[in-house]
Amino acid sequence: MRAAIIQEFKQPLVLQQVEIPTPDADEVLIKVDTCGVCHSDLSIAEGDWPQLKRMIKKPLIPGHEVVGEVVKKGANASLEIGDRVGVAWLHWSCGTCELCQEGLENLCPNQSITGASVDGGYAEFVKAKASHALKVPAALNSAEAAPLFCAGVTVYRAVKNAAIKPGQRVAVFGVGGLGHLAVQIAKAFGASVTAVDIAEEKLQLAKQLGADHTINAASEDVVKTFRKQGGVHAALVTSSSSTAYNQAFYSVRGAGSLMVVGLPPEDIAFPAIMMREIKIRSVATGTREDLREVLNLAAEGKIRCLVETSSLEKVNDVFEQMRQGQIRGRIVLKL
Repeated sequence: MRAAIIQEFKQPLVLQQVEIPTPDADEVLIKVDTCGVCHSDLSIAEGDWPQLKRMIKKPLIPGHEVVGEVVKKGANASLEIGDRVGVAWLHWSCGTCELCQEGLENLCPNQSITGASVDGGYAEFVKAKASHALKVPAALNSAEAAPLFCAGVTVYRAVKNAAIKPGQRVAVFGVGGLGHLAVQIAKAFGASVTAVDIAEEKLQLAKQLGADHTINAASEDVVKTFRKQGGVHAALVTSSSSTAYNQAFYSVRGAGSLMVVGLPPEDIAFPAIMMREIKIRSVATGTREDLREVLNLAAEGKIRCLVETSSLEKVNDVFEQMRQGQIRGRIVLKL
């Protein structure tokens, strides 16, 4: 089968023919239809995450936003041949550790990660644990569904964990692949949403997707604007900009939440927060239940991922577009 492979960090992916994997008893073999290109894939290829380096196998087929059809199944696999399923970052969780038992399988210390510790979806076929591959609703096409398995579930969990109530003020910093979904999901939760970006075309997109207000951070004083409103109940930072994090911190009202979604290349630090009782919370993708919920939202037409398709052969070009910040929504590889 054709596959794009990480041979060494900071080197272009290599396209070559490799053996089709054979599923174990609890696994299924999936013929890949689409695989989203996530910024995490680029970070893995560049070796930018020291905490993940010890887990990354090499050579490695990346990709963790996979949608395809089950074509072979192991003896104990619950899925059926012909099922259209998706494969996410969380390839497998043990189900028995303390965190799994508390419903936090996305934090399982024993987990394996699609496209990092096991091969992912930048290939014609991928194998997955039947327990963790989820059926894709018929109402969704594969290209739009694929990014929901990482981008969608991550921002969904951020909004969910912020405990946003109808009518509350939410700020989304960065209207890119994550942020354009965050705007829609926050609206689905009933929030009054303000999108913040430095690109006017992205702010126009946010308005089209339902944002109530927009702020151009290149020409407006973001913090002053939000403070006039009393601050926001939650700020979701989907950008990797440290400036965005600084603005978000001072834009959150007392007892509000700052949700860390985008990962900046350097450490971020915040001033003392005890006088404002701000909650700062990170997000680690999501659970299978989160995935089911975000897939249902999309199937109901409440959110829609903006996608462009490309080919596996152009994956290194897509990575370069990502480095240059030239991608409007999400790019999905069509296999």
